[in-house]
Amino acid sequence: MEGPARAGLATVTAGAVVIAGLDVAYLGEINPLRRTISEHGLGDQAWVFGLGVALLALGSLAIGITLLRRRLAGAPGLVALLGWSLGLLVVAWFPKHDWSVGPSLSGSIHRAGSLVAFLCLPVAAMLIARTWRRHPRAALAAFVLGGASLVWVAGIVTMIAIGNSSGLAWWQVMPLGLVERGLAATEVGALVALGVWAATRAVANSPATAAPHGPASHPGGDTTTRPTRVPR
Repeated sequence: MEGPARAGLATVTAGAVVIAGLDVAYLGEINPLRRTISEHGLGDQAWVFGLGVALLALGSLAIGITLLRRRLAGAPGLVALLGWSLGLLVVAWFPKHDWSVGPSLSGSIHRAGSLVAFLCLPVAAMLIARTWRRHPRAALAAFVLGGASLVWVAGIVTMIAIGNSSGLAWWQVMPLGLVERGLAATEVGALVALGVWAATRAVANSPATAAPHGPASHPGGDTTTRPTRVPR
């Protein structure tokens, strides 16, 4: 049963590498401090950006399947993880506002999808891994990174409030691209921790690693425990 989690981890890693590769490849055109990650969805590389985000979404679903099978997650956590995945698929399909042209319906849908995704993942991580005291370190990592993601979100909300009170546009109050990338990296880290937990728990609970129960069987169907002779 660990297959979906391992495949999910590989898919999530591939998606993260694709998006990080875009940042490196277009460093001269898109300022990572000020421009959001979704800026890659407006250029010739839009299909590559969509592929990377879709890989993250599909990998998340695969991890969720193993968490469900291993009964490591309850309904609220799984629903939140599904919300993250669906939000990412919306982000991949609908490009953001192209402000050189003006706002668009696609951009509004994109913004709603990104908001759902960024809010759902930390909630999912903390709900699913809240029993970290009884589980491996990966569960603790998922819980802590989920909490750290909420701190990022709270910081963004605070900057928006400061911008509104000072008359500045909220994206001018902070280095939006850097903050978004920090949030995204933290959330993907929480997702990877959930995947590692799901995969390792599956291995630990597999029949091959389970300890034998009961007395050892003997030829002829005799299951009684025989005393061991001590050599003199």
